[in-house]
Amino acid sequence: MALDPIVSTGWLKEHLNAPDVVIVDASWYLPAMGRDAKKEYKTAHIPGALFMDIDEVSDQSSPLPHMMPEPHIFSSRMRRMGIGDGQTIVVYDGMGIFSAARVWWMFRAFGVERVHVLDGGLPKWKEEGLPLTDEVPPRMERHFTAMLNNDMVRGLNEVQSALTSQSHFLLDARAPERFKGIAPEPRDGVRAGHMQNALNLPFGLLLNEGQLRSKEDLKEIFAQAGVDATTPVITTCGSGVTAAVITLALTQIGYTKNALYDGSWTEWGSHPDTEVISEPA
Repeated sequence: MALDPIVSTGWLKEHLNAPDVVIVDASWYLPAMGRDAKKEYKTAHIPGALFMDIDEVSDQSSPLPHMMPEPHIFSSRMRRMGIGDGQTIVVYDGMGIFSAARVWWMFRAFGVERVHVLDGGLPKWKEEGLPLTDEVPPRMERHFTAMLNNDMVRGLNEVQSALTSQSHFLLDARAPERFKGIAPEPRDGVRAGHMQNALNLPFGLLLNEGQLRSKEDLKEIFAQAGVDATTPVITTCGSGVTAAVITLALTQIGYTKNALYDGSWTEWGSHPDTEVISEPA
């Protein structure tokens, strides 16, 4: 098994029936996208795929969207889904690489090493005429161990400290219009703009037709942002989803000194005591 955080459609096709491989449909969409991930899964998904909803597998006590749950909650949900220790997990979504990166990061943060994102996701799988089904696989409960790696997750206070000390590069995956504060945020009560000293790296720049760009291209993109293998990075976005696409790309090229700000802009932009920078149109 390759150590890359991504696998190809060809690899998954060859391992579709492997007993140690579990496939997870992690599709999730913003309300404005007008898509229903659960309905789409029930209509057509990769054979054997289990559906995972990041809003359901989250901290239900938090007012913020799909925040990381406690390890015992994550373990319980994975056991009931039929995901167990020692399996190879392949995550995909209906956009190419979007919410799958978030679920990949969640598994990684909870100590799973053999987890990968399907490069190109369901769109590429369909484009290649590979098999689909509407059959929901039976779920057999398995033992799953979750141990949170705190080095991979950052909270608001830690981000504030990192920005003040300028000890980390903070990369914001949102669109330029949202980063600059020109476009409103999609969630009520969230101010528009960005954090002081943050850099804008829209996640789409890291992709080409829903697939990660080549390692050479990714290194060049990060180099232009001033990031190399020795640079500590914190990734952020609107709610911790597309920030994981940056994390995935960093990991793909071996840049492992990175963490994700779980609350991201939804937390920062709605907090009364945080500084928000906006730029003129």
